[in-house]
Amino acid sequence: MRRTIIDPSQFELTDKVVTIKRVTKTVKGGRNIRFTALVVVGDGNGHVGAGLGKAVEIPEAIRKGKEDATKHLIEIVRDENDSIPHDFLGEFGSSSVLLKKAPEGTGIIAGGPARIVCELAGIKNIRTKSLGSNNKQNVVLATLTGLSQLKAPEEVAKNRGKSVDEVIA
Repeated sequence: MRRTIIDPSQFELTDKVVTIKRVTKTVKGGRNIRFTALVVVGDGNGHVGAGLGKAVEIPEAIRKGKEDATKHLIEIVRDENDSIPHDFLGEFGSSSVLLKKAPEGTGIIAGGPARIVCELAGIKNIRTKSLGSNNKQNVVLATLTGLSQLKAPEEVAKNRGKSVDEVIA
């Protein structure tokens, strides 16, 4: 996954909690209960990240998740329709998320975890399909992996030594 170092202070980030899990650990004296929060942050303008926070209390886990997500911001490529430039299959673990370009007016057609990532990234028109495991954490990370590997037509044209028109056609 291509990660570009982005300064989070430049953006007005909003966050959404994808899932909160209660995790127990059995120890000699009984059970330890902790919480794990999966949080996605984004500015709605091409920057999005996901993070995991673990703590004894839920608000603290969410805070840590938000902090982790801001450290892992990625920049995504969008076209003039606020969609993605081409179709792509993002994979993470046993989860795969098919990301399909959509025309203006389609909206976000996506399942829960993938929808949150697309909304916070600023994508307005996209179709997605979750394949394989539907574990929320892996679906979010597969979506982010797919979005981070998208390439703009200009970038592909430059790499191939062709004009943008030749690449798009």
